[in-house]
Amino acid sequence: MAYVTVPKDLTKIKSKMLFGLTKRQLVCFGSAALVGVPLFFLSKGSMGTTSAALCMILVMLPFFLFALYEKNGQTLEVILGHLIQCKFIRPKRRIYQTNNAYSALVRQAKLEKEVQAIAEKSGKTGKRAARRKA
Repeated sequence: MAYVTVPKDLTKIKSKMLFGLTKRQLVCFGSAALVGVPLFFLSKGSMGTTSAALCMILVMLPFFLFALYEKNGQTLEVILGHLIQCKFIRPKRRIYQTNNAYSALVRQAKLEKEVQAIAEKSGKTGKRAARRKA
């Protein structure tokens, strides 16, 4: 009888399309081939075969990294996006700020007392106005 291993975590299984590669890997490898192979044949005459092959490898390397690199379930472009956000876009120093409801109530009570004092000074409180009319 055949023995088949079943992985414990089924979320890590990715559907394979062709040659045991995912769609993402097929697209990245295909684009690497579309860029690297013509570069090799165009530069082989002027640079020599070895230099052209090294140049082709260097040009194709980012495509391979985008196809294969994955850490903690995040692909390379997600990790690079987080790195760019952290290093260049967001502020370096994060200021600690709280939204304390109690201090907001204290400020509101203080402001109401000030308004009440100003109103009593000018003589326009509701109680005094009611006494004047009577």
